[in-house]
Amino acid sequence: MLIWFLPVFLVLIMIGLPVVFALLAAPGALLIFDGQERQLSVLYRNLYNGMDSFPLMALPFFMLAGEIMNRGGITTRLVEFSQAFMGHLRGGLAHVNILSSILFAGLSGSAVADTSALGSTLIPAMEKNGYTRKFAAAITAASSVIGPIIPPSGIMIIYAYVMGESVAALFLAGIVPGVMVGVGLMIMVRLMADRYDLPKAERIVTKDQTITPLESVVSWGLIRINIAGLLYAFSGLVTMFLPTEPSNWLVFLILLPIAHVIVQYIKSQVSNDFRIVCKKAVAPLQTPIIILGGILIGVFTPTEASAIAVAYALIVSFFVLRSMNGRDLIEVLSKSALSTSAVLLLVGAAVAFKTVVSLSYAPQILTEAILGLSENPLVLLFLINILLFIVGMFLDAGPAIIILGPILGPIFVELGVHPVHFAIIMSVNLTVGLATPPMGLVLFVASTVSREKVETIAKAILPFLAVEIFVIFLITYVPAISMTVPYLTGFLGCGPEVGFSECISPTPIPN
Repeated sequence: MLIWFLPVFLVLIMIGLPVVFALLAAPGALLIFDGQERQLSVLYRNLYNGMDSFPLMALPFFMLAGEIMNRGGITTRLVEFSQAFMGHLRGGLAHVNILSSILFAGLSGSAVADTSALGSTLIPAMEKNGYTRKFAAAITAASSVIGPIIPPSGIMIIYAYVMGESVAALFLAGIVPGVMVGVGLMIMVRLMADRYDLPKAERIVTKDQTITPLESVVSWGLIRINIAGLLYAFSGLVTMFLPTEPSNWLVFLILLPIAHVIVQYIKSQVSNDFRIVCKKAVAPLQTPIIILGGILIGVFTPTEASAIAVAYALIVSFFVLRSMNGRDLIEVLSKSALSTSAVLLLVGAAVAFKTVVSLSYAPQILTEAILGLSENPLVLLFLINILLFIVGMFLDAGPAIIILGPILGPIFVELGVHPVHFAIIMSVNLTVGLATPPMGLVLFVASTVSREKVETIAKAILPFLAVEIFVIFLITYVPAISMTVPYLTGFLGCGPEVGFSECISPTPIPN
């Protein structure tokens, strides 16, 4: 009887019941009909237990950090920085839109926030420069899906919590796929530039830029520290040939003057306005560097990194940029609390939902059904991508991961797919669904921002969706794309004696 919880859940969703209530009502009703009323207390007790988790605290903190950075005027700085670098290309503002989404992804981790913040700035600018409104809205919606792929990512935190995976491993595994989506979209824009006569552009550098002395000093130091850190990452190749390995701090201190020389040379090659535009983007762009850098070197966990991100966002917005005040903070905290409460209720309901999933033997039944279609893992991965793509058309990424993750994840792990690899396949696929007709959420947000019909945007976005689908299949069938970074940084849990191929395929793939 309990196996019917999924059809009942889908019916409740279709009639308009909020997802969180459907997650509780469908299994609750079936428990009563199945004569297992005593299990109801377990079901609703797990609603609270599902939210009472230290690792899950990363989610509200990252959401708060993104909201602070957005309210602090970061969006404008990122757009100006992107224009200075890519505005001169054919279809320049479309490239700027994509690059801004890549940069914004490291701050918010939300496709909806990306579409709303960047769309309100870039869609009118693109229309003013000769782009059609539908094209501007389509590229904004298509590029916004990069937000939940490049860390920090809200849906990856949810997946890691629900499935018991490492948040850090998922974050690192999302870097290359996210960049690939962005590069793929840029290639498509370039291919469309001549065919659709996209406007030519010149390098756009805002004139007569000003920067406060404090921000100038902070940017001066951060630029040199970042370049020295990048040089340090490659210095290991040199120190390998030395008779004794020098102190890490000594190597870094030696590299700082070299970084200063590099910065001075670059400074001499660019205009003063271009230099200031870049300096104004340094402090905001430090957020993902702090998050990933701290996790990689073991200074803090992903949950602690989220709290550090909030502290850094507050310091930058209040004292460095001086773009926020106490009244703004109250509004930011209120908005973040509402968004967080909705997500945490959803996660709590999902944990309760998993209770009934385990009681219903649904995973075993679905495993037999899926394996009955084919014994070839490659065929099954193709079929599951089609299923996830269809689900993503109608259901938001978070609820879809919560519902399908506990069912599908174990099946493919048994087939030899690494759990982190499957997590990326599922997360990227469902994230692309946010921009997929007919019910993609960011399509409606883009429609609201651009005042263009959803169906018009849906037609214009098809070439970009084709690129994203192609990237999904590349990620699916070439595990090295997503698994190399977490493997090299040691977050897959494999010792140095374990080879790459053995590490990313923990169990033998059946013939």
